[in-house]
Amino acid sequence: MPSTAVEGNDRLRLGISSCLLGEQVRFDGGHKHDRFLTDVLGRYAQWVPVCPELEVGMGVPREAVRLEGDVESPRMVGVRSRTDHTPAMRRFAPARARQLATLDLHGYVFKKGSPSCGMERVRVYGQGGMPSRQGQGLFAAAFMAALPLLPVEEEGRLHDPVLRENFIERLFAYRRWRGLVASPSRGALVAFHTAHKFQLLAHSPKHYSALGRLVAEQKGQRPAALVAEYGPAFMTALAIHATTAKQVNVLQHLAGFCRAHLDAADRQELASVIDDYRLHLVPLVVPLTLLRHHVVRHEVTYVLGQTYLSPHPKELMLRNHV
Repeated sequence: MPSTAVEGNDRLRLGISSCLLGEQVRFDGGHKHDRFLTDVLGRYAQWVPVCPELEVGMGVPREAVRLEGDVESPRMVGVRSRTDHTPAMRRFAPARARQLATLDLHGYVFKKGSPSCGMERVRVYGQGGMPSRQGQGLFAAAFMAALPLLPVEEEGRLHDPVLRENFIERLFAYRRWRGLVASPSRGALVAFHTAHKFQLLAHSPKHYSALGRLVAEQKGQRPAALVAEYGPAFMTALAIHATTAKQVNVLQHLAGFCRAHLDAADRQELASVIDDYRLHLVPLVVPLTLLRHHVVRHEVTYVLGQTYLSPHPKELMLRNHV
């Protein structure tokens, strides 16, 4: 595949656990290089690497640590020496999160299972010695509390095509929303919502309706306040997975905008391809490609402006697998 790297301000700015970039910062001096992140997503990303355990002064190589005690407030303890690193990490994590917030990140990728960076299902050892998998890494927990709207994911979960597509879709959507925050106006909010209508509908009809009412009513609020109110519901909606049924609903809606431009054979072909997707015979990219062909050919302006058609670069081929 030819390189499609983007430059400068066009890149997503993403925080990441340093070991996933191949940096030898793990306790044993090794790394956990993830090729999808560096070789594929990396063409669109400006990485901001973070290793909390190294940055807090634990060194490389270092003793392995684990979480112990209460799942809601675990302690980070050396496996052999029993050294308690909790106070240092609890001082460091919120301060580092605040510093990262100033960089206007668009997302973050954490290391799965890490006692510092694990986003969820991290082992926490209780008194009986048997671990539960209900914990969060100390740094990850502080970071997510400080930046609750930011798209975050673990590298292990990105091997699932559905989770991968959803995460990357949210990265680009969050960046667009941050652009709206930077230059808020009533007209800009209306245009933003109009462009994202069918993307929202594919994820959450409930949020689609609620956000439509918010934009229509305007409530006499200042534009900046409206945008700030819109953002949390917008990002919450996109975090809800787009099911096949919801995708079919959106495809049929968009096909309806094309009907007047198509002859009977073209309408039947489009309906048939959408049904093939419904039956899981073809991936989402197949009906979308045909739909986009008709939209472009017949200049169906309203549909051309929908982010649903291109929520992320086609070169990532994310919709080839969902």
